[in-house]
Amino acid sequence: MREAVIVDAVRTPIGRGKAGKGALHPIHPVDLLAHSLRALVERTGIDPERIDDVIGGCVDQVGEQAMNTTRYAVLAAGLPESVPATTVDRQCGSSQQAVHFGAQGVIAGAYDVVIACGVESMSRVPMWSNVPPGADPFGPGVAARYPDGLVPQGVSAELIAAKWELPRSDLDRFALESHRRAAVATDEGRFADELVPIDGVATDESIRPGTTLEALAGLKPAFEDPAMGQRFPQIDWRVTAGNSSPTNDGSAAVMITTPEIARALGLTPKAKLKSFAVVGDDPLYMLTGVIPATAKVLQKAELSLADIDLFEVNEAFSSVVLAWQRETGADLDKVNVNGGAIALGHPLGASGARITATLVNAMAQNGARYGLQTMCEAGGLANAMVLEAV
Repeated sequence: MREAVIVDAVRTPIGRGKAGKGALHPIHPVDLLAHSLRALVERTGIDPERIDDVIGGCVDQVGEQAMNTTRYAVLAAGLPESVPATTVDRQCGSSQQAVHFGAQGVIAGAYDVVIACGVESMSRVPMWSNVPPGADPFGPGVAARYPDGLVPQGVSAELIAAKWELPRSDLDRFALESHRRAAVATDEGRFADELVPIDGVATDESIRPGTTLEALAGLKPAFEDPAMGQRFPQIDWRVTAGNSSPTNDGSAAVMITTPEIARALGLTPKAKLKSFAVVGDDPLYMLTGVIPATAKVLQKAELSLADIDLFEVNEAFSSVVLAWQRETGADLDKVNVNGGAIALGHPLGASGARITATLVNAMAQNGARYGLQTMCEAGGLANAMVLEAV
């Protein structure tokens, strides 16, 4: 059976997703993704005619992110018109799913060279822009199955904090550590191999090196809702903007091929894509899928948790990662060693590929053999994959 390897992975700096304030706000999302695609092709030196497909993740596929954004990013990047592209949506895990699809296509023999990528410009296309006021994205069938109604992600994060008895102090302490690690990684140049500066922006914009536990403790709950409080009396509103991921702009891209083709092209593989998993879980708690996804991907890889040297678990909220750690027993010293989304940012459709780029480089920097990446996704979904150093 063929193997799939990553030969390079890049990302833009992550900008704040604030209209008029974020450093990447002036850049159209098509051009934002095109920048990562162009940089990836230039760095590898590959003849772009060799690219069999480009699979991109994007969540809010409306407005400037409509009309198959990935295809137009391919054209904007100057790649040949013959290079096809498609855009996928598995919510926050969209570009991780793109990596899965790309690698699975290589393993199956459908592709020889494929790019998996993703983009989100939350400053230009805010979250939920694809659901007009008054629209029902769920339909009567879901309403019948869940008559009490599903809840927003912030309430799900609160339910997780309550179920796993995660105190506010633990949520804030985890967030503080994310900022500390990201700041140190930036200062030490650990992102240098993955970052491709754009329009004068060379570093991630949401990292707050000077934040303190006292500052985080002073923030008000972000999702407090009296009606939800009445429905879920166990919630005491511990989730704040400080222990949640911010809104962001950014893009990332990963090139995948076989070891044999990489050698023929003069490229050095960075990591083997060893195993993949995707799961569905309780859509009310919504964000807990990372727990069964981790178990499933380890089983597929025929590995144990102890075999994994580094983990990347998307920091949608502190409560998600801490609940995952409680259930898996993973060592937090091995999790998001260069900081996570709470500090670096979470440009929805780009985050999966961004995390892949960060994990590949962190594995090389730390001499890791195995790395595991997993992401929670709206609707009670999660992706996971295991990378192996080569």
